[in-house]
Amino acid sequence: MKKRIPFLLAMLLASVSTSAQEAMPSAALEDEIRALDLAHARAIFESDAKALDVLMDDEVTVNHPTGRIVKEKKELLDLIRQGVIRYTAFERTPERFLFFPGMVVVMGGEVVVPAPGAPNAGQRLQRRYTNAWMKRDGKWRLAFRHANNVCPPRPVPGQT
Repeated sequence: MKKRIPFLLAMLLASVSTSAQEAMPSAALEDEIRALDLAHARAIFESDAKALDVLMDDEVTVNHPTGRIVKEKKELLDLIRQGVIRYTAFERTPERFLFFPGMVVVMGGEVVVPAPGAPNAGQRLQRRYTNAWMKRDGKWRLAFRHANNVCPPRPVPGQT
């Protein structure tokens, strides 16, 4: 048993070291995910279903700012093709990158103006978003997304 303990400790340390290295941020990985995140925003703005199909995982789930949870890529792409998700302006600013083994989470802000016929058409909306990119079959894909509109602060009665 005593001979096994050093071996087991060495194996444990090796696995922790490997996991830590996979989760360690690197400038190159951050640049790659930033480019994918901005390509996703551009594809949404341009209603580019073909690009979105490549960027998103087949099991993508989106907690949409309209209050809906869209649970599959096909439904999301259908909403884009139908013009429900359309914008006359779309600006995304990634702010924070969190690194985990096989996953990078991006948090940031968006400013969008929905197109005529879409919910909130013509309004300039500020949003906060979280995108999770997962590496599957050697490729980074958007696995899930949450975006919510930021409401302007309400005046507090009695304060000016």
